[in-house]
Amino acid sequence: MRYATVVISPDGAGLHPADRALTEEPSADRRSINQVTLLDDGTAVMLYRLHGDLGRAQAVLDACDEVLDADVTDGAEGLAYIHIDANDTVEALLRILQENEIVIDPPITCLPDGAVRVTLVGRSDAIRRAVDAVPDHLTISLESLGDYQPESSHLVSRLTDRQREILEAAVELGYYEVPRRATHDEIARVVGLSAGTVGEHLRKVEGKVLSTVVSE
Repeated sequence: MRYATVVISPDGAGLHPADRALTEEPSADRRSINQVTLLDDGTAVMLYRLHGDLGRAQAVLDACDEVLDADVTDGAEGLAYIHIDANDTVEALLRILQENEIVIDPPITCLPDGAVRVTLVGRSDAIRRAVDAVPDHLTISLESLGDYQPESSHLVSRLTDRQREILEAAVELGYYEVPRRATHDEIARVVGLSAGTVGEHLRKVEGKVLSTVVSE
């Protein structure tokens, strides 16, 4: 069984009007989509994790014509149950998963620009077919690919093999200890790369880890 972590970026229209409305609302942040299900009648239900002014988020969703029902919890951070009239984009993506027997490893991370990061789990050939079938008006980019190990950390599973190698070396050498006991040069000698390349990889690793932690 394999996994592929991809970022799906929408065009100016967004993945769905409800998602676009939340993306454009400055007082409420969409953190993740914990569940999404396509129903037999062509509608879909989604469970978002939000942060910020949730009252404003409720108002934004209530004003969206494509939202059939929305229930946002009170407080500074919480969940939003949304029942939407699935547009062509959402229906196409969910149908692709069904037809290729692909499972989503939740949560789906929501990115500030309206894109989403999702980990797909299934057979290698099924994942390839699913990626190839993504509608042309969406941009899909591969972040990591490998054997799926459900017992492993979600954070580590989002890293490439090279990034894991560099991170492991950095930890073993004491790069993240206080005070720091290793430099990029010392890590570079262990992994056989330049110090600049090591620094670039570590910044990407830290970005992935922090974005995942914040969204969970």
